[in-house]
Amino acid sequence: MKKIELLAPAGSLKKLKTAIDFGADAVYAGGKEFSLRAYADNFTLEEMREGVEYCHARGKKMYVTVNIFPKNRDFKVAEEYFKALESIGVDAVLITDAGLISLCKRVAPSLPIHLSTQANTLNKYTVEFWAKQGVERVVLARELSFEEIKEIGEHNPGTELEIFVHGAMCVSYSGRCLLSNYLDGRDANRGECVQACRWNYSITEYNRGGEPLQMEEDERGTYILNSKDLNMISYIPNIIGAGVHSLKIEGRMKSEYYLATIVNAYRRALDSYFMGTYNDNIADFENEVRKVVHRDYTVAYALGDNEKTIAYESGQNGGTHEFIAIVEDYKEGYAIVEMRNRFRKGERLEVLTPSENINAQIVVGEMYDDKGNLIDDAKIVQQKVKIKVDVELSKGDILRRKR
Repeated sequence: MKKIELLAPAGSLKKLKTAIDFGADAVYAGGKEFSLRAYADNFTLEEMREGVEYCHARGKKMYVTVNIFPKNRDFKVAEEYFKALESIGVDAVLITDAGLISLCKRVAPSLPIHLSTQANTLNKYTVEFWAKQGVERVVLARELSFEEIKEIGEHNPGTELEIFVHGAMCVSYSGRCLLSNYLDGRDANRGECVQACRWNYSITEYNRGGEPLQMEEDERGTYILNSKDLNMISYIPNIIGAGVHSLKIEGRMKSEYYLATIVNAYRRALDSYFMGTYNDNIADFENEVRKVVHRDYTVAYALGDNEKTIAYESGQNGGTHEFIAIVEDYKEGYAIVEMRNRFRKGERLEVLTPSENINAQIVVGEMYDDKGNLIDDAKIVQQKVKIKVDVELSKGDILRRKR
């Protein structure tokens, strides 16, 4: 059976390392230009080089998004950019625009090309067309069912297929949206989305003198454009059965804690599937992805038409757990941690780790500040604290607490 890739977002170099350490097979990142997440930290070319080296040293891959809708003025800069990415050793570029694909093939011929989901690829004949243009992988539109994906794959056995399996979604068609442009002057199709679809809306009617008409009966407002979050962790067999090569997690703007939690959950779900234990652990996987902030979950159109993809609540679910600290070192029963949320001696915390200690419970023992003073309360943001623990920890492990 072919290897199934787990692909994670990397909004920064630090997040790239988190994603790889917690089980991603590959990451996708954006540079300072040409990316549809202009407000993520994004990568300089030097950071990109370091990211590629970090991935390759561990047998992993790094892809770079060049997926804006470009204008004439963008092509001269893009030419040099593609050449630089090729020289750095990036494993592929994700492109939407046919002109940029043509340019990349000409100036960086050894750089593999993946077609971005922004290209709205919905059928087997379009995949066939792009394959003839030199595209090695197509990120399919999010509006497809498993059945439709399988048909596309069977028609195009030589082309890799990638789908989104988790994270935020737009109400616009595969992310093509003008709402941000109209309401805030920020171009979503050039990486500047203001997320206007998350705002509270009401409508007015001319004959009522502009008096607002609420579209919902309660006091919370009308979130008619606010999509639920995608969650397909309970459908791993369906995804693999559909012939998908790469499972993509959304979230270049998300926190390290979110990234570690979701990547780790999908890593374990995939591994469990191939070990034959997946069905016994689905409830655990579902519980895991609910430990982070998220909107109500949906499988979108994976099972067919779906009219229940809008989240009528204004905000997000806070998640069942909160990020408390990250482990920087461990030796002989003591861990050096960097605090993220306040905690005290005697508290029970849970371990998030790629190791077998996942979800182990620890009780915080004696604590020392960075000057060696005995303390009972870690309350200074990003304070370095030495704590006695009864579970062996590793650098990069995360401590969290049930809300």
